[in-house]
Amino acid sequence: MSSGSGHSSSQERLSRTLGPLMLWGLGVGYVISGMYFGWNLGLAEGGTYGLALATLLIIVLYVTFTFSYTELACAIPKAGGVFDYATLALGKETGFLAGMAQMIEFVFAPPAIAAAIGAYFHIFFPQIPVTVIAISAYVIFTALNIYGVKAAATFELVITVLAVVELLIFAGATLPHFEFSNLKANAFPNGWMGVWAAIPFAIWFFLAIEGVANVAEEAINPQRNVLIGFGSALLTLIVLCILTFVSSVGVAGWEAIVYPSPGAEPSDSPLPLALAKITGNSGWLYHLLITIGLMGLVASFHGIILAAGRATFEFGRVKYIPEVFGRVHPKFKTPANALLFNMIIGIIALLTGKTGQIITIACFGALSLYIFSMISVIVLRKKQPQMERPFRVPFYPYFPFVALIIAIISLVAVTSLNIAVALVYFGILLGSYIWFHFFVKRSKYAS
Repeated sequence: MSSGSGHSSSQERLSRTLGPLMLWGLGVGYVISGMYFGWNLGLAEGGTYGLALATLLIIVLYVTFTFSYTELACAIPKAGGVFDYATLALGKETGFLAGMAQMIEFVFAPPAIAAAIGAYFHIFFPQIPVTVIAISAYVIFTALNIYGVKAAATFELVITVLAVVELLIFAGATLPHFEFSNLKANAFPNGWMGVWAAIPFAIWFFLAIEGVANVAEEAINPQRNVLIGFGSALLTLIVLCILTFVSSVGVAGWEAIVYPSPGAEPSDSPLPLALAKITGNSGWLYHLLITIGLMGLVASFHGIILAAGRATFEFGRVKYIPEVFGRVHPKFKTPANALLFNMIIGIIALLTGKTGQIITIACFGALSLYIFSMISVIVLRKKQPQMERPFRVPFYPYFPFVALIIAIISLVAVTSLNIAVALVYFGILLGSYIWFHFFVKRSKYAS
């Protein structure tokens, strides 16, 4: 099979246990930490209007991308996601590059979130080093993912619901203090260049929702449930993004949720800064937000670990990396070896301490994934018009073309702002491609 997915042995099959509610929980959970930290740094670049315009552009990207990607996920419900889609559409070499971009996104996003979890717990347990807490989180949540996808998805659903409720409580506490004049204060400090610079932070609002496609193979009736889970997750995230943005900035202006005090270094914790303007930093509501707010970090950390395991598993299953990573655990029916491999890589990245650069590398991987997958939608419509497509993207070909153009613009923006990190990212892609082309592709396994 040209997608490299001709594997039907029971030892290589993942079990189908996920319904639409679980898929919604995974989709929102992958992303929701982006509502809690990091996005406000885009305000320092673009101000209220600059980040708002960038976010509007990125919402258009994710709406058009998600519907287009759902067509692929429903037609080809495989754990490899874009790797399987691009291989079928564009051939093995391009499929390999698409799969590598996906692995880079999913393997490098969790270390950054683990660092945030470690820093958070360190406040309550200052005697335990941040790194120890972060590594412990890796071990605990990798073990939960190995134990079983249904248990992992159930846990994800519970903490995602808590994180969503917490954002609604935050909005309920801050909106009575909203003043429109706060949105207009110094709203466009760097002009249109500020919009350009804010694009990476707008992406952080939605990064990793595409992970829903990687559990399509474990979904009950994927042709129906992936669409319901994907679509409802995106709608939830758009509402939460707008609500969180407006209610945070509306309390005291954008500078109040970027700088803890005049002249201070930017903070990546906008919600506590906004709430402190109302309650101070000692009220019960403030502490409730801080405590439950951790659930947003945990939900994304745990969910992306789950998706990353499937992406690595698929690479092992088609023998593009050692076959041992493409095996499922005989008892738990989960990709245990792939999960353990990703944990080791993640911990190594975590120990570098380069959290900002790690997030940016994950962002490069995501944007590359979006570009490869939109090209795959268009090519497969021409190459295989008779393919069974239980869901078809509306407004074709406009949706995939719009998503493709915005993803390319965003990739150019992130590259221009992060030349050194871009060289590292594209260097990883080039090195892995050379290895694949000269060693893997020519071997008997990839023939």
